[in-house]
Amino acid sequence: MKKPEVLIVGAGIAGPALAYWLSRNGYRPTVVEHARQLRSGGSAIVVKGPAIPVADRMGILPQLRGLATRNRSLTLLDPGGRRILRLPLTSDEAPTVEVTRADLSEVLHRSAQTEAEFLFDDTVTALDQDGGGVDVTFRRSAPRRFDLVVGADGMHSTVRRLVFGPERQFAGDLGLYGATVPLEPDAIEDPSEMTMLTVPNRMLVVHPSRTTPLAIFTFRAAQPAPHDRKNIALHKQTVADAYADVRWRAPELVAAFLDHPAPFFDPLTTIRVPSWSRGRVVLLGDAAAATALLGDGSSMAMAGAYALAEELAAHPGDHARAFAAYESRLRREVGPRQRRVGLLSRLMVPRTRPGLAVRNALGRAVGRTNRIASREAANR
Repeated sequence: MKKPEVLIVGAGIAGPALAYWLSRNGYRPTVVEHARQLRSGGSAIVVKGPAIPVADRMGILPQLRGLATRNRSLTLLDPGGRRILRLPLTSDEAPTVEVTRADLSEVLHRSAQTEAEFLFDDTVTALDQDGGGVDVTFRRSAPRRFDLVVGADGMHSTVRRLVFGPERQFAGDLGLYGATVPLEPDAIEDPSEMTMLTVPNRMLVVHPSRTTPLAIFTFRAAQPAPHDRKNIALHKQTVADAYADVRWRAPELVAAFLDHPAPFFDPLTTIRVPSWSRGRVVLLGDAAAATALLGDGSSMAMAGAYALAEELAAHPGDHARAFAAYESRLRREVGPRQRRVGLLSRLMVPRTRPGLAVRNALGRAVGRTNRIASREAANR
């Protein structure tokens, strides 16, 4: 019997994870990625919650722990660069692992590459579906027909645009921008410490990562401009203007951003799609329900990939029921996260000095709670 063929658009986190599970459930997955290769670098992400048992079932959890970042604590600074408090970020009670997004992507790709066909430096340009399948037009490859198509191509999903409509219909603006740039290894003194300085409307973080430290800028622009993803000069000027009066290491870190040929820059938004499927096409990960700032997009992508593959296996030949069951499962996880993101954005990047004082007071309270919990655990 011919195995159903599934095209997965996107080879980041969700795509390879889904390819792995689909191949084990009787499907033939093909993954297409517009980049020429897996992307290097990238911010650290925390594999946690529902992603931990998924990684364990895949047999990749030991690899991820071996690739874990060196980050063990978070130090908060006042606007002058003086330390306010230091919070531990690791606990025996929390089975999580922090890795770079690039390392997680590479591990997932290695797990799936013998089970799936991967097409790099290509993407879809048209999707024409009927009752029996989806005719796919690629930018470079010859047209092909698939039984199902999965859009796992991130917040700016091409699949979502082609099938569901333009991005502006689904994107919710948080009023914040995010930008990152890699730093030289000697840019940090303590490889186990993440440092965060916050002033009204702006946050600046130096993250040790694993091998390449990162500077992370999260801010509200005084005069937001229409976003052009390809206008690197505008991105650099926006960051420079936003941090012009910030002290501590801001001038040095902004200079690193300005010197980099292609630093990361993007508005921070949420994606809310009323229905994640249309016919034989379904969305996965950030393409379906991106939630900025919470730092668990990759974990939800892995959990979503497992759930989608499991529901397709549970409803053979009935993709509509499988898609509905998958969406119902994941919305229970995603919904509460998206409802919290507005409050979180105000806590992380307060607009005013009183708001900043409240955020720091909460940090101190969390620090005291963690210290008490650690002492109690040590005395058991």
